[in-house]
Amino acid sequence: MKKLILLIIFFGITSPGFCQLQSRSFEAIDSLQQIQKRKIIVFIHTDWCQFCQRMKQTTFRNQEIIDKLNSDFYFIDLNAEEKRDITFNNQTFKYKPSGNNVGVHELALQLGTMNNQIVYPVLCVLNEKREIILQYNSCLNPKDFKLLLEKLKE
Repeated sequence: MKKLILLIIFFGITSPGFCQLQSRSFEAIDSLQQIQKRKIIVFIHTDWCQFCQRMKQTTFRNQEIIDKLNSDFYFIDLNAEEKRDITFNNQTFKYKPSGNNVGVHELALQLGTMNNQIVYPVLCVLNEKREIILQYNSCLNPKDFKLLLEKLKE
């Protein structure tokens, strides 16, 4: 019986679904940076964006990517249509409605706007001082995302 329980625990811990991607909040970043300085990767997306959903289903479910993001970076999943206020860098950002059930969050605009527009999905990478060091607005497959993470780690 003890062996059976140990086997169940072992396979439960080592199964692919066990290690989940840790998504942090903007509000938690300040205290996390005091513990360990890391680059921050913000994934800016919407619920209706097909490319965003593809990245969620493929790239962010890849176990190697999950492991690298969890161990080397702080990952933030930001829905650009989030309606709650978000405090980051001693500033409060709000949802800006632009019509009936349509709008965008100020923080998504701040981090994701490139060439005066925002195109989803957006990856925004911030250094340890919370300064933007990279913005990329395209769907990345797992292979390309791994390459990006390797370059960011250098």
